Amino acid sequence: MPPHPHRPPELAWQVFRGSDVVRRGLLTRHQLRGASWVRLRQDVYADARLDRDHTLACRAALLRLPPGTLLAGPSAAHLHGVAHAAGFRDDVHVLIPAAARADAQPGVRVHQAPSSPERIGLLIPTTAAAGPPDTTRNGPANTTPGRNGPTVGLPSTTSGRNGSAARHSTAAVATAIAEPGPLGGEPGRPSGAGRPSEPGRLLRTEPAVCAWETAVWSDPVRAVGIVDALLRMGRASRTDLADVADRNAGRPGGRRARWVFGLADPGAQSAPESHLRVRLVLAGLPRPVARHPVRGPSGLVLHPALAWPEFRVAVEHDDRWHADPDQLDRHHQRLHQLGAAGWLVPRVTGRRLDREFPALVREIRAALVARGWRP
Repeated sequence: MPPHPHRPPELAWQVFRGSDVVRRGLLTRHQLRGASWVRLRQDVYADARLDRDHTLACRAALLRLPPGTLLAGPSAAHLHGVAHAAGFRDDVHVLIPAAARADAQPGVRVHQAPSSPERIGLLIPTTAAAGPPDTTRNGPANTTPGRNGPTVGLPSTTSGRNGSAARHSTAAVATAIAEPGPLGGEPGRPSGAGRPSEPGRLLRTEPAVCAWETAVWSDPVRAVGIVDALLRMGRASRTDLADVADRNAGRPGGRRARWVFGLADPGAQSAPESHLRVRLVLAGLPRPVARHPVRGPSGLVLHPALAWPEFRVAVEHDDRWHADPDQLDRHHQRLHQLGAAGWLVPRVTGRRLDREFPALVREIRAALVARGWRP
């Protein structure tokens, strides 16, 4: 029978600095190398039972960053509930105060906050902010004494597009957790949950601001997919995006962000749909509409992934149906209904997207030209 793992209650479900727990006598260096713990980065360890997701990567990165650091860009989007915005092995994007300095860390992209953040509407959620609507079970970021504890808020005094005061406000002081435990985190297990369940306590830039950051820092295809999701989930509105674009118009990347926002479409139902739409636009095709309603001959209303209603051309991605014969049959019926309604539907598969994209673009272009489009 394997020995019972040595796991002090103070460290259950936690992320911590190895040197701190050794100094406090909670673990020895030999015990840190045991199966109960996972080393995330230099001197940063975690309970091995925690999910390996981007939230865990964020918690680990924050332990070696100065007070006042915010998670930003794709990392903030992930915490706002956009699961595909970043994975466990993706870089953690952080925004540090203008006067702060941070040592380089592998896998951490450090961005400096502007010296006058209130002029661009950089907002920080307080501890009362709601967490993301996902099922992530990791707890809030742990902090060692004096690190990522009290954080100076950056209040916004910027007027909106209609001249009204900003709709959001922040407290003068925000903290990453409600009540710091022995290691700066919430110790033990919450009743009925089995583990800490509030990654929403991690400080991050607000949704519209993290959308702007993502648009500036990430490639356009990925950025649009993240912005689409924030819009679809109701985390940000087009008005919010327009406001933050106006406030940041003079900053580097301002024009790029406005262009990315212009490509966003909350109708997209998945990241692959968003990515395909942007790739087709970058290839020179007119912008398609996500999930445009099409009434078939039977009266059934279909919503193809992408459509050019003016030319009655649509695109459907069929790889997702191949594993289930019933779903594949329903997919073919959808294609038949679209064809019977007078629509041209070029076939799109993962193989064509990965290996034959230029040929796919030519096929869609030919269909559009046949229906009257003039490049």
